[in-house]
Amino acid sequence: MQSNGITVSQLSEFDEIIDVRSPSEFREDHIPGAINFPVLNDEERARVGTIYKQVSTFDAKKVGAALVSRNIADHIDEHFCNKPKNWRPLIYCWRGGSRSGAMVHILNKIGWRAGQLEGGYKSYRRSVLEELEILPAKFQYRVVCGLTGSGKSRLLQAIEKLGAQVLDLEGLALHRGSVLGNWPETDQPPQKLFDSSVWWKLRHFDPARPVYLEAESKKVGNIRVPEALIQAMWQGQCIRLEVSRELRITLLKEEYAHYLENPESLNKKLDFLTSIYGHDQIEKWKQLVQDGHWDSLVMALLERHYDPSYSRSMLKHYPHFDQGILLNVTQIDESGMLALARQAL
Repeated sequence: MQSNGITVSQLSEFDEIIDVRSPSEFREDHIPGAINFPVLNDEERARVGTIYKQVSTFDAKKVGAALVSRNIADHIDEHFCNKPKNWRPLIYCWRGGSRSGAMVHILNKIGWRAGQLEGGYKSYRRSVLEELEILPAKFQYRVVCGLTGSGKSRLLQAIEKLGAQVLDLEGLALHRGSVLGNWPETDQPPQKLFDSSVWWKLRHFDPARPVYLEAESKKVGNIRVPEALIQAMWQGQCIRLEVSRELRITLLKEEYAHYLENPESLNKKLDFLTSIYGHDQIEKWKQLVQDGHWDSLVMALLERHYDPSYSRSMLKHYPHFDQGILLNVTQIDESGMLALARQAL
């Protein structure tokens, strides 16, 4: 196995990061910003693995070498041939072995200064998990708190537009964090890829400046927030949003418009609450859906489900909640949120 001692701490020294693993491996997780140029696709990898197990290591290496050589040649022709001589890519595979070693060898023979990540993806993943245990404690957090529909996500977007450091956990998790919070036509990322995204953001933040984020529970949809980050958030300074119920209803109808357009999908989500509220209550809410009484439905869900659980969570987890600054939300459009963001900053 080729090893030139390149570690995760040296990622910024390279012009490009190239992941040569199969597309399915890449989808599960990869170094943020990496580009996937597989030397074996999923079908080829499975084929070589089968030969390795059922025939012999030697036969598997012969077949694999031919496939890898052809794929690397295609990548050079289609993607690398216009790179300047001083181009410096970092290459990695699963363990930093044969797949990345083959591409590094060929690129270096051409004249580029390619590096190989020591230990490959496995080493990278280990570094991410280790750093996620210590990185969160390096920052001071400003936690945007408020009942559902108070505009927390919109305020964060405005704060980021003004140049502050923002960690948008719901944006990274592709979920709004409640039973109705899935993004339309969008799957959540794998847990490992979410971890990488959080690690990458924290790694590039300045510890001398505060980090703004939204109050979250330990899970955003099916995604777990790193424990060290949750603990650090709970000790953060709170920014409390207060907003009228009418504005909350307006905002929620805007952000959950996909449910208004597809009521049946909303009914399916309401079924998940049956174990908590019983069939009779769920049927009453479904009747409001059928009748198109959206304001009444939103108000009922806020009063019965969202507001009580959110209030309990705030009191339980945020000891400094009552001392947080209080902002009154009077406009939920972009200009209103930008004005509010200036107050928050």
